[in-house]
Amino acid sequence: MIIFGGEPLFRHYNQDVNLKLIDRLILKTEGGFDFNLQMFNEDFTLLFRSVDRRGGNLFDIESNDNALLQVLLGNVRALYSEHTIDSTICELVKDIAKSLIWSGRAYYFVKKDIDNGKVYVVPLSSVGVFQLLGKYIQWIPERLERHWNKDDEELPREIRILETTQIMRFDLPKSMKRLLSAQNKILSVIDQYRHAGINFLPHATYENPSPTNFFDFGAWNNIQEHIFYRATQETGWNGRQYDSSKRSDFFDCFRLIRFRRNQLKLRDHILHQVSSELTKIGKIYKPDFFVEISGSDDLLSIAELNELESRLENEEVGFSEIIDYCYKR
Repeated sequence: MIIFGGEPLFRHYNQDVNLKLIDRLILKTEGGFDFNLQMFNEDFTLLFRSVDRRGGNLFDIESNDNALLQVLLGNVRALYSEHTIDSTICELVKDIAKSLIWSGRAYYFVKKDIDNGKVYVVPLSSVGVFQLLGKYIQWIPERLERHWNKDDEELPREIRILETTQIMRFDLPKSMKRLLSAQNKILSVIDQYRHAGINFLPHATYENPSPTNFFDFGAWNNIQEHIFYRATQETGWNGRQYDSSKRSDFFDCFRLIRFRRNQLKLRDHILHQVSSELTKIGKIYKPDFFVEISGSDDLLSIAELNELESRLENEEVGFSEIIDYCYKR
């Protein structure tokens, strides 16, 4: 085992990692999501709609040093090509949201390039990163490093002590963490038994090649659907089921508003944390630096959704208007 201070290891692949018991106790390894969980994570992290990019400023930005802010935001490394401030913040917020929904936490490392004097904000996997006695620690298990021009190299376990001032940390709100945890436990069970009904099909035999089926698949599906909607009641997610004779238009609209409201709560929470973390990093270069980033009037707000819900309760708005309002803003 090697213990040292320095930069984190940004990428190491699970298939090249030899996990021992102590590693499994510390690491939360990445795993695939089931059917409903995967869909929910994809839908919930769509915090910005395509119409948001059509014009105007998406964010109100207040800072006492715009040049320093440009340096920090201008070198955010992410998987997109646009480099306007709006697009950078959009993609940064979406990337953070994806990590938060999966693990409840997101990390970025502020890397200083001594050669060109630039500052880079680099995403850091939350796997193996934790805080101990005020220090950020990255636990890296034994792994195999592959080379194309020489033999593969077996590397020992490492514990890297990271510089606290270079870490940007983002957390999922506790209330939302509890809400998602309660929902996803039930969705996981639904996914596990999603096709269990086929186990009740009678088996054909030589004597009875076409056995009578007494199992009521309609009742089975109704029970699953009922459990699904109870599980997603607080988030408002509809499971991409856009048409059903069993649901009323009021039901769909109220849940759509609730779902968008939860998305906006996450969006605004992330924007607040981005402001706080950028301010913390900026103070390294300018002690009185601050930045505050919030959604502009071009973005849908929680207040607008609350008003829309009130109008729906008073039957002052049509269903099509609600759907257009929620999906286009």
